[in-house]
Amino acid sequence: MKERIEKILNAEAAAIKNIPVNDAYAKTVELIFEHIHKRKGKLIASGMGKAGQIAFSIATTFSSTGTPAVFLHPSDSQHGDLGVIQEEDILLLISNSGKTREILELFKLSKNLNEKMPVVVITGHADSPLGELADIVISTGD
Repeated sequence: MKERIEKILNAEAAAIKNIPVNDAYAKTVELIFEHIHKRKGKLIASGMGKAGQIAFSIATTFSSTGTPAVFLHPSDSQHGDLGVIQEEDILLLISNSGKTREILELFKLSKNLNEKMPVVVITGHADSPLGELADIVISTGD
């Protein structure tokens, strides 16, 4: 059993080491530092389905490590929860396809509320409608 656990941990460590640290990652870190730590905004993470579960995990992890963050469900945003968005916030949208209707609608609603809010998108399809709208795209695709 010990060997199996070590194999799993080594595989996870190798996967983390293979994450490409490119300009999109660097720009995202700079945005987070500027908007959250200097300007006192927060990270607003959102996604639908499995992507929503990942966005929720990101928001709770950021919060637990001292970086203000919240999860905003895209459907709830259309029914009164957009009030969570403030001037210095950053929006992190996650959609594998980059075509998720609720996420595209959240993008439009949030930009109507705060036109200058930076939007970072994590998607498997950088050339998708959502990818084309984003300020920064972190691609998970090939």
